[in-house]
Amino acid sequence: MPKTNDRPDCGGIKWRHRLSVRLGVVFSVFSVLIFGMTLGYNYYQARNMITAKMEIQARNLVSATAGRVETVVASVTALTESMALSLELFPFNNTHLLDFIKISVLSHPDVFGSAVAFEPSVNGRFQGPYAPYYYRTRSGTEFINLADNFDYMCRDWFQIPKELGKTEWSEPYYDEGGGNILMATCSVPFYEVQNNQKRFSGIVTADISLKRLTDIVSSIKVLKTGYGFLLSRNGTFLAHPRQDIIMNESLFSLAEARGSRELRDIGRRMAAGESGFIPFQTFAGVQSWMYYAPLQHVGWTLGVVFPEDELFSDIRTLTMTMAAMGFGGVLLLMIVVVFIAKSVTNPIRALAAASDKIAGGDFEARLPESRSKDEVGLLTRDFQVMRDSLKDHIQLLTETTAARERMESELQIAHDIQMSILPKTFPPFPTRDEFDLFALIIPAREVGGDFYDFFQLNDNLLCFVIGDVSGKGVPAALFMAVTKTLIKSFAKEDVTPEEILSHVNEELAAENDACMFVTLFCGFLNTSNGEIHYANAGHNPPLVVNKNGTVKWLPRAKSLVAGAMPGIRYEGEHLKLLPGDSLFLYTDGVTEAMNHDDDLFSEKRLEKDLAFSAGLEIKDTLHNVMGSIQQFSDGAPQTDDITMMMIRYSG
Repeated sequence: MPKTNDRPDCGGIKWRHRLSVRLGVVFSVFSVLIFGMTLGYNYYQARNMITAKMEIQARNLVSATAGRVETVVASVTALTESMALSLELFPFNNTHLLDFIKISVLSHPDVFGSAVAFEPSVNGRFQGPYAPYYYRTRSGTEFINLADNFDYMCRDWFQIPKELGKTEWSEPYYDEGGGNILMATCSVPFYEVQNNQKRFSGIVTADISLKRLTDIVSSIKVLKTGYGFLLSRNGTFLAHPRQDIIMNESLFSLAEARGSRELRDIGRRMAAGESGFIPFQTFAGVQSWMYYAPLQHVGWTLGVVFPEDELFSDIRTLTMTMAAMGFGGVLLLMIVVVFIAKSVTNPIRALAAASDKIAGGDFEARLPESRSKDEVGLLTRDFQVMRDSLKDHIQLLTETTAARERMESELQIAHDIQMSILPKTFPPFPTRDEFDLFALIIPAREVGGDFYDFFQLNDNLLCFVIGDVSGKGVPAALFMAVTKTLIKSFAKEDVTPEEILSHVNEELAAENDACMFVTLFCGFLNTSNGEIHYANAGHNPPLVVNKNGTVKWLPRAKSLVAGAMPGIRYEGEHLKLLPGDSLFLYTDGVTEAMNHDDDLFSEKRLEKDLAFSAGLEIKDTLHNVMGSIQQFSDGAPQTDDITMMMIRYSG
């Protein structure tokens, strides 16, 4: 089958996955984001600046317009108060009084009409109620006696200043039976002194045509559709571009009709004489800004409305223009970035295509020529070095792998040979009922230094041995094989275990340049009476397991290990097994097995497991111990050979 390559062909990369496109998109996205944030911040700050400046201009505009209205109101107030003072100081007859009123109207262009309304109860100069009134007409002036048309003493412009005893401006009203126009009246009480007592004599009035004030307010020009308006003390519209609401609607009635709590709150602030610059929705639903301020003399409110669309139209147009220019610039920049990125990525793509061939095993694949001295050129030259180094490394790796496979094969053969020299058939003496024996070995590597052996010297004498060679691997395995061979060659029924160990020690110590040694436990079991004659060359002490579950350790070895030095003499010991007793032998790989926390399996755990398994067959006992070791290790790597042997005497 042809060799497949899981890597995608560099030429087959989708356009949206290419580095040049991704770089251009990322650069454009972040550019748009930064530009959009900057543009939004500039627009927000520009709105705030325009709003702040517009508030100042609105305040100035309202102040200027209010000044014009206040000038008219103040001059009319001053005229009225001057007329009242003249009436208190000089006794006018009817002719002089009429001339005085007429001249006052004609001399003041802002005054529509003027009257002197006498209090009948104190009027000694004129008969009954008398209120002479002059007002302007197109041809000049007209005169009427207000008392002939209505009871003037019931009118607000008469009653309120009489009761308060001070100058008062009336709410705008239609003067039916008088001037017959919409007007506002300034009323000033005047008095006469008799017998050192001040007595109310009447009211002097001066009227202002509401059209005069409307003309002043209508002269306010704000942007294209902005306008000014004038409210009375109770919120009634006195001047507004919509003629249908003048004197017919108030701010509170419109708020009620629209269900607008916000508009009602604005009306309350205006009635309280406050001023402010607030967002406002006109009666036509146009979002706007409004500035309002009070007229101090009359308690009215003057306001100016600025449509928001017109207010911010210039900055909005400028922002949209800047946005269009910015996005166009970003688009152009993206094209430039993609073009530059492609000039960089094209050599990389060619290099990637060549690397695909190298990855497929073609180490003769031609790399693109390196003409530039930038990072791409450096990368190409490094790829050339890498290709040559990889070719040499793979050749070396192939040779090393072949050598390692040969070594592993040889080690496996050595393992098989080592295991073949150890007894593996159990039970080893099926015709002998007076004893039973079982052993197992688990090397830490392919070959190891642990071993065991057993054989009969005669019908009643069984020789058994267990050993542990220092070190691991092939040297330990060879040393073990020599030791096992020496023991078997020296073991005779007329030779004691201590003599066997002495002979073995002398042979191993001779010309031992590697300074290796072995721990040994060698014993003879008399199968007729259960007596054991043994010698220990530095090996772990075995354990005696009684049939009732009691576990007892044999004394520790007093002699040195075998093979370390010549001339060592070993002492023999004796032990008697009762029917049902067992002897357990092992190497240090059992008690020194470790878990992931580097804790040791320990002699205590071994003793506990043997006591627990006392009633089992010796084969099951060894497998239980091995299972406990594996459970304790919990997958931790084995660091030493594990060897166990158990002999049970049946009698």
